[in-house]
Amino acid sequence: MIRSVLKPHAALFAAVLRICDPVLTVATGFIAYRAYLGTFSLPDQYLLFLAVGALAVATVFPLFKLYEPQRGAGLAEELRRLLFAWLLLAALTGGAIFATKMGDGYSRVWVGAWLLGGFATTMMLRLTVRLGLRALRLRGMNQRHVVIVGAGTLGRTVATRLDASPWAGLNVRAFYDDNPSATGATLLGRPVWSTADRLATDVATGTIDQVWIALPLRSEVRIREVLSMLGEHPVEIRFVPDIYSFHLINHSMTDVAGLPVISLTETPMSGVNRLVKAVEDYALATVLLLVAAPLMALIAIGVKLSSPGPVLYRQERVTWNGERFGMLKFRTMPVDAEAATGPVWARQGERRATRFGMLLRRASLDELPQFVNVLKGEMSLVGPRPERPEFVERFRQQIPGYMQKHLVKAGITGWAQVNDLRGDSDLTQRIQYDLYYIDNWSLWFDLRILVLTLWHILKSHNAR
Repeated sequence: MIRSVLKPHAALFAAVLRICDPVLTVATGFIAYRAYLGTFSLPDQYLLFLAVGALAVATVFPLFKLYEPQRGAGLAEELRRLLFAWLLLAALTGGAIFATKMGDGYSRVWVGAWLLGGFATTMMLRLTVRLGLRALRLRGMNQRHVVIVGAGTLGRTVATRLDASPWAGLNVRAFYDDNPSATGATLLGRPVWSTADRLATDVATGTIDQVWIALPLRSEVRIREVLSMLGEHPVEIRFVPDIYSFHLINHSMTDVAGLPVISLTETPMSGVNRLVKAVEDYALATVLLLVAAPLMALIAIGVKLSSPGPVLYRQERVTWNGERFGMLKFRTMPVDAEAATGPVWARQGERRATRFGMLLRRASLDELPQFVNVLKGEMSLVGPRPERPEFVERFRQQIPGYMQKHLVKAGITGWAQVNDLRGDSDLTQRIQYDLYYIDNWSLWFDLRILVLTLWHILKSHNAR
């Protein structure tokens, strides 16, 4: 079978991929030179450049784990690591050319074409390999046979997810459990066997590739016993920690001081993500502020003429890490609107705003001054909407996960807002949308929300 052919030669398969990447980068250099300068005959300094480039690819790519097994891993993650590898190569190339003062010896267009072409060809190689392996696995070939230790809720969750991802080629054959009432039964179409009686014997037959341990965290002693039981057999063992009962936000596995650490909740705004988010905020906010400046000037005149008082209203709100800041708005209410009541949660149909203020709120134009908050680094264009400290203190006790919205900067617009969860809407549901945004943040997600916001402004019925 295809499985028996590919599995013993997995190391050879990875070695071929290690060879193909440098070869493709060299070939890309020749093709770029032919396309731009009309010949395949490269000068000596270009040949030296490609030789060093191929060596750099062979050295840098393993640092980004591009040759480790990718079975079950997401394509987007692999391509992200490939992109970062090429960005590092681009930085090294630029630094080397600058340090050696050899910039005049190479065509800048050719160097750029080599970098872009190298990324494109190595990306296409991985896409081709992925699609080929996926096609084989969907046909029942190139499978890894998996058994799951634990027939409880976690074990069923593992099997269900693997069943829903046939492209990963992980075929669950059986469950093993210590509970006598479970053994001998069938679960999700697979038999449930006794761990003590059969696991080691079945693994010894060589027909099982991976053992996934899906036992509760409280079963530490039993987990150690299973590991000891399997220690004499060359089988892959994977442990699925029972963390899915927790509310996970952007969770990850890291190494701290040599210790494996599972981060159950962390901000996505770290490392390069924080830089990308900052560039997005400052660049787009500058452009949008310049475009909106004439409209903002007209609104300022309208606010001044509609009621006595200042044009702008500064209100204390809570943002990233629970920090407080003064959020700017065009004033839409009389200056003494909360003099007698104190902070009041906005309700549907309330009549505290001036007529001009109601018009601004309906189109969310009162939020335009918050571009200044973005440029000051207090807010982002996209993120959970900030609340006043008085309401934060109330909601943190009432709504599960409420404070986790402060793992990122507050935003002018957000995923909840474009789903019409604004004003006096269901706050619990709104928080779930905010947490979904944090857990799935990306630059493209932000841009999608910004586009949806333009459309949503025209049809929202809950703006405040």
